[in-house]
Amino acid sequence: MALSWNEIKDRALKFSKEWQGETREHAEAKSFWDGFFHIFGMSRRRLASFEQPVKKLNDKYGFIDLFWKGTLLVEHKSRGKNLDRAYSQALDYFSGLKERELPKYVLVSDFENFRLYDLDESEEHEFNISELHGNIKLFGFIAGYQKRVFKEEDPVNIKAAELLGKLHDLLEDSGYNGHPLEVLLVRVLFCLFADSTGIFEQDLFKEFVEVKTGIDGSNLGALLSEFFQVLNTPRSKRLKNLDESLNQFPYINGKLFEEPLPIPAFNSQMREMLLDCCGLDWGKISPAIFGSMFQAVMKPEERRNLGAHYTSEKNIMKLIKPLFLDELWSEFDKVKANKAKLKAFHKKLAQLRFLDPACGCGNFLIISYRELRLLELEVLRELKGSQQAFNIDLLVLIEVDQFYGIEYDEWPVRISEVAMWLMDHQMNLLVSEEFGQYFTRLPLRKSANVVHGNALRIDWEDVVSKKKLNYILGNPPFLGKQLQTKEQKQDSAILFKQIKGAGVLDYVTCWYIKAACYVAKTKVKVAFVSTNSISQGEQVGILWNELFRYGVKIHFAHHTFKWSNEAKGKAQVYVIIIGFGSFDVAKKLIYEYEDITGDAHEKTVKNINPYLVEGQDLIILKRRQPICDVPKINFGSMPNDGGNLLLSSEQKEKLLNIEPKAEKFIKPLISAREFLNHKKRWCLWLKDISPQELKGLTEVVKKVEATKKHRIASKRETTKKLADFPTLFGEDRQPDSDYILIPRVSSENRKYIPIGFFDKNSIVSDSCLAITNGTIFHFGIITSLMHMTWSEYVCGRLEGRIRYSNEIVYNNFPWPKYPAKKNKTKVEKAAQKVLEVRAEFPDSSLADLYDPLTMPPKLVKAHQALDKAVDICYRPQPFPNEMVRIEYLFELYNEYIQNQ
Repeated sequence: MALSWNEIKDRALKFSKEWQGETREHAEAKSFWDGFFHIFGMSRRRLASFEQPVKKLNDKYGFIDLFWKGTLLVEHKSRGKNLDRAYSQALDYFSGLKERELPKYVLVSDFENFRLYDLDESEEHEFNISELHGNIKLFGFIAGYQKRVFKEEDPVNIKAAELLGKLHDLLEDSGYNGHPLEVLLVRVLFCLFADSTGIFEQDLFKEFVEVKTGIDGSNLGALLSEFFQVLNTPRSKRLKNLDESLNQFPYINGKLFEEPLPIPAFNSQMREMLLDCCGLDWGKISPAIFGSMFQAVMKPEERRNLGAHYTSEKNIMKLIKPLFLDELWSEFDKVKANKAKLKAFHKKLAQLRFLDPACGCGNFLIISYRELRLLELEVLRELKGSQQAFNIDLLVLIEVDQFYGIEYDEWPVRISEVAMWLMDHQMNLLVSEEFGQYFTRLPLRKSANVVHGNALRIDWEDVVSKKKLNYILGNPPFLGKQLQTKEQKQDSAILFKQIKGAGVLDYVTCWYIKAACYVAKTKVKVAFVSTNSISQGEQVGILWNELFRYGVKIHFAHHTFKWSNEAKGKAQVYVIIIGFGSFDVAKKLIYEYEDITGDAHEKTVKNINPYLVEGQDLIILKRRQPICDVPKINFGSMPNDGGNLLLSSEQKEKLLNIEPKAEKFIKPLISAREFLNHKKRWCLWLKDISPQELKGLTEVVKKVEATKKHRIASKRETTKKLADFPTLFGEDRQPDSDYILIPRVSSENRKYIPIGFFDKNSIVSDSCLAITNGTIFHFGIITSLMHMTWSEYVCGRLEGRIRYSNEIVYNNFPWPKYPAKKNKTKVEKAAQKVLEVRAEFPDSSLADLYDPLTMPPKLVKAHQALDKAVDICYRPQPFPNEMVRIEYLFELYNEYIQNQ
């Protein structure tokens, strides 16, 4: 049984009184250090050896006074000797040590004065033996008590994954693979953590491997199998003649070591690799990345970028703080002065239930559990203060079985359970340190309730009753319709049934529907991390039209931010967080980001709509006609010709050299690519060609015949029918007058979508939209920041780029109501100025002109003048920021549709 800090301090005080004030020599060193380790209830003989020989750089041997491999190196001198020289001598030994043997601490002493060097933290502490009891926590590592500072990008995380990965590869190469290999490595990983965090006595597992197994590794597999069996056996049921090296390990339970495994065949290299793993301080690795690290180990292609495969704690906190944590801390502050209310609050914490229905390796559950335990620790501090005479076992009420999860893949289920145990143990150590009593929960009797299955097919009520549940949280998978598997599409079809247009929805929306149905008419709160596409474009109307049926109200929302870590090679993911329930709350919060890689600004609002903007609950659905009296917009024409009616400039010249009479049938083709990048492309526009003219153009006839063959060969019946009209584009939507052109896809980095004017002889392709009979005023409005803001929120996305929609964006756009003639004139003049400035750069593409880095200052100023003119058409007051603009536009939109 580990000693409490109070016991350790008492022993330290007694030890210092016994040894201080007298001259001590080397001959008494063993007795001194045996007594020093006894302070912590530890055996010096088991952990550290005297006079350890080591070969130094000069090829001569030296002897380390006291050496605990991988942890502590002690160099002592006679009283009054120079401790700087002792430290220098200690460092000289490093060159002769294996990497896994290098100490984390160096202690130099003359038996009266101590100087401890923490090499990992680059800290130095010096004190007299009379002050030992006051500094005893510096030596907490001897008993397994250590302050753990977890760094998300700590090199030890990467080092640990690499070492365990190498062991994985060696085992796999030996033929030990699949399920047994996964189970074995999870067990080894648990034991490595246990060895560094006090679940086992310090370095007990490392000693077992090092001492009890042969150098060739031949008996390691069999001994591990016996070892696992011991960990799964209560002490009372173990064999009476069991080797003490095995019997000293605690009973773990928790079913982690229950399943019998085939015995792996180790060799010397594999044994060395395991010992290298034992040499790391696994206590520095947060259980929050335990599972993600394991997954990276199992997939060598992911191992190089461990940081890319776990969710940062900072990002998890963005969800759990507004979901429950901030509210609980606020309640604690209100009740902490009243003991009765504080006890009731404590009981409430122990009754809370959490569900992550896409939990993976349990990151969200683990961090939520940790934060709840930290809050409980504050409760206990208030309840007990400096009082020491109480049983801490009876006071810690929060347990891991308050947490539930559902996970599709089998092994993350077990990994998440183990990670929760490890976090529980670390929190127990924190409680032990706080109250001076050793507190642990061994053997394991409770575990997180994580179910293996498809969360979209099973009944969540079978996992945890919604009558008991308080919070649902998590980070369900983001998969656009093109990336979904057949099974995933079936999941969506089952949940959305006959909802029109549901096929475009991201896979993550399935969890929204499932959760909304489950929590309907309850007080359960929900929050999910999601792809930002579900708050943009046509997905909004389809999803939220259904969610509103369940009475869903948004409680808080994070606008788009970058969801990633700083690891090289990681994917760039931009997400939102939406917190909701089937009931309303008075205080709603929006978290806005000036910089999507930075921190958010919190804003209290009255209501949050599905576009994550303050305003009434509304959704923008597809509509065939504009809500305002403005020109109609249509897709451009689609050739559907197999490329046979299209020409590059070189192909055009070649054709005209052969058939000059074809010139009047060749017209510019304007696609988004040509328009934005200042390129030229052409097409055969044969709409008005006579049979006689066509027969006279042999080369053109060849292209028409090729178009016909292409269409006949199609599997689509509609395309086959187009073979009857081989001279025409598959879909002809060419305006019969001049028009305004809008590319359907544009870079999200541009402040303005480049828009242009063309005459009817320029053929607009289906990668663009055309506003027939559009005027310079119309051009000015849709080129303005007002329209860009609308597009930013209402447009869908294609790999992050803005995807402009005629039926969602343009037809729903609220144009200014009854603008004064003088204001319209100002818009027209400002819009003309934009076109004139663009014309001053004939050699520059629109892509370059509208690149934020290369946009000419004159064009920037021209757009700013246009923005100001357009703003005045809406209202005389200026719009201070984007959020005020979009809130105003949603209000105006609401007015328009209510009057229809």
